[in-house]
Amino acid sequence: MKMFERIMLIAGASVLLAACEPPTVESEQTGFRGTAMVNLTQPYRDAELREANVAPEAATPPLPNTAPYARDIYENVEVLGDLSVGNFNRLMAAMTSWVAPEEGCTYCHEAGNFAAEGMYTKTVSRRMLQMTQHINENWTDHVGGTGVTCYTCHRGNNVPEYLWWEHPEPLGGQYFLGNRMGGNVPGVEANANSTLPYDPYSPFLLGDAEIRLASTEALPSDHEMSIQGSEYTYSLMMHMADGLGVNCTYCHNSRAFADWEQSTPARVTAWHGIRMARDLNVDYLDPLQPVYPQSRLGPLGDAPKANCLTCHQGVNKPLYGAEMAKDYPSLQKTSG
Repeated sequence: MKMFERIMLIAGASVLLAACEPPTVESEQTGFRGTAMVNLTQPYRDAELREANVAPEAATPPLPNTAPYARDIYENVEVLGDLSVGNFNRLMAAMTSWVAPEEGCTYCHEAGNFAAEGMYTKTVSRRMLQMTQHINENWTDHVGGTGVTCYTCHRGNNVPEYLWWEHPEPLGGQYFLGNRMGGNVPGVEANANSTLPYDPYSPFLLGDAEIRLASTEALPSDHEMSIQGSEYTYSLMMHMADGLGVNCTYCHNSRAFADWEQSTPARVTAWHGIRMARDLNVDYLDPLQPVYPQSRLGPLGDAPKANCLTCHQGVNKPLYGAEMAKDYPSLQKTSG
């Protein structure tokens, strides 16, 4: 081979190798040196995440909440009846832009008869309003003063992009070798392409299984303290890290994962977040199963439910901490 051809071949290979170079990762030290307390970020994703997490501004400020009230003017107002007509219509317009910008009011209401109760979406939206008020009023240990609105999860979509359903055990050749025990199914969202259990949500975000890795007794026999139980915990933690766009040391000290005194304050916030998600799934989302049409149910016939990704969508604070709820006082407390 001639020298020129060799040089061109080497140059071409260099270009190909450069194209395969992994994306830049930046690190930020968050604890003492030597403890691996470092948060990792990927700058190439920043612009994408920023664009996807822009909170819309309120079109108009809240109005004085004086008579006439919605319950006195409109029929079948069960949740927001104590709002003035002006504030009621202001919130309805905002909800339309957050959830059904293309369909408009008729996504939840029958055209020409807004008082009718025939559409399942009206029943669901009513319950979601109550859930939003419940979060802002009773889960400040997790959402703080920032609060949430319908937009936190919906982002202009009828159905939030990130929900979860229970899934049947995948079929396939694994049964020649035994049960997969909920894992060994790489490529699904829940386990971040690992062989960990693919459904960590049912035991922890719907049930109340204990989340831990170490037993307090020798030779434990219950599920939570077994190796499989530990794998479920790892799977949940990986989901939380992916959902918030962080790594383990955002909450934990890497030299003592279990020690609360050496953990960051974010671990306490996350502890409340897990219990908040469980509360919402048990009391608000899962009970809506009889209301939904078959097309909205999962493969096992269950209702859509929430996890960390539903609200956070890749950032440690939904919408980078935008305080949308302050512009809608009626979403911050239970109303009638």
